[in-house]
Amino acid sequence: MTRLNEGSARALPPTVRRFTYDRAAVRTGIVHLGTGAFHRAHQATYYEATLESGDLRWGVLGASLRSASVRDQMVPQDGLYSLVVRDGEDERIQLVGAIRDVLVAPEDPTRLVAAMAASDTHLVTLTVTEKGYKLDPATGALIESDADLAADLASLDRPRTAPGLIVAALAARRAAGLAPFTAISCDNLPHNGTRLRAAALALAGRHDPDLAKWIEGEGAFPETMVDRIVPATEAEDIAALTAKIGVEDRAMVKTEPFTQWVVQDWFAGERPDLAAHGVQLTTAVAPWEEAKLRLLNGAHSGLAYLGALAGIEFVHQFVAFDGGRGFVEALWDQAEATLTPPAELDVAAYRAQLMARFTNSALRHRTLQIAMDGSQKLPQRLLHGIGQRLERGEDVGVMALAVAAWMRWQDGRDDAGMAHVVDDPLAARTAAVARLPTAEAVRGLMAIDAIFPPALAAHDGFTASLARSLEDLRQKGARAVMEERFGTWGSSRRS
Repeated sequence: MTRLNEGSARALPPTVRRFTYDRAAVRTGIVHLGTGAFHRAHQATYYEATLESGDLRWGVLGASLRSASVRDQMVPQDGLYSLVVRDGEDERIQLVGAIRDVLVAPEDPTRLVAAMAASDTHLVTLTVTEKGYKLDPATGALIESDADLAADLASLDRPRTAPGLIVAALAARRAAGLAPFTAISCDNLPHNGTRLRAAALALAGRHDPDLAKWIEGEGAFPETMVDRIVPATEAEDIAALTAKIGVEDRAMVKTEPFTQWVVQDWFAGERPDLAAHGVQLTTAVAPWEEAKLRLLNGAHSGLAYLGALAGIEFVHQFVAFDGGRGFVEALWDQAEATLTPPAELDVAAYRAQLMARFTNSALRHRTLQIAMDGSQKLPQRLLHGIGQRLERGEDVGVMALAVAAWMRWQDGRDDAGMAHVVDDPLAARTAAVARLPTAEAVRGLMAIDAIFPPALAAHDGFTASLARSLEDLRQKGARAVMEERFGTWGSSRRS
């Protein structure tokens, strides 16, 4: 089968929306670290809209920090890929040309640094997940025991980490008399710009205090909030698209119609007109971020572990049964009380919108995909809100069930006894205690201070609530627990 590329794209059917700009005239104004499915379905679509508007300065050079798989998908396709937007039975296909090339950082880090340091580059954006920042979740300090970071602390001649690449490129720009680029974290974690800035300043300071001062004074690391559900692309998705468009697209991504990007209005230099294409520029990202993390992401984490334990494969299947939908609504009731939403956000409408997104069966969003890296996600998605409610003497039972489901997941077997891989950087540590008797398992997992703040670990009421829920999950199974606790509640809530 012929691969998608600039030649074969000329024969795409008229049902595929194609760009109209001159791709040969596009300059590379953005370098993106972590060119996975989420970037291609989210940030790259805003850059595509900018190019379509006639501003051709904002093409993207993508870079993978580990695997060559994305490069091998995209380079044979001249960087082209299909964005498949699914909403129930409706499907829309758009050809995206914003990504001009993809590098693999470990193969040639000096080339990547040179691209970041080029005068045309004004933005460096990142989707490298929480692990990519090399910061201890508990202390915020650099994880100097990390082998790649240790190498970057020793020398930045061939950087291995995202902070290392950024600092090396900023050093090159300073030496060349160029202004810094704006470094924009697009990862789904709170205070992402602050974290990226902290990592860059700490690493720069270890190499050159004057460089660190220059970055601190001249650089920009805006906070952001990103939102779009992007399930993993599967072989059947590629086959179905091939049948529709007549060429094979191994870099395709599938997503939902909804997309949101909120960016702090803080830039070091030139920028695309993001606001003209739907990006919300604001002075305060935190309230938006908090609502998204605790409602969308908090529910996602809870339903991922409960659903996967119960053998429920997809998000839409989870909310299709009464106990699952009731759990989500009850979790939102507890989480909503911890929010300070911006005036522009109607929380009731947002909840209704989220539930509609969860019920989109066309996405086939797997619970197992969401269940990755829980130790990195629980604090901002669930634990911070739990802490607020406990300080006010409020019930946290539903949120505690979500955390207990994560604990239950750590022992590597679901409710049917089927083994699964716990995909998490702390998996070896959690596995060591997850199969202990319930009370011991709860105490052992809560003793991991990289996950649980000391105040929560010392809270007897929260510990007892976790132990009750974990024991229920072990004895009854996740589906039975949800039906027992939320089935009737969910029905009466919607009546």
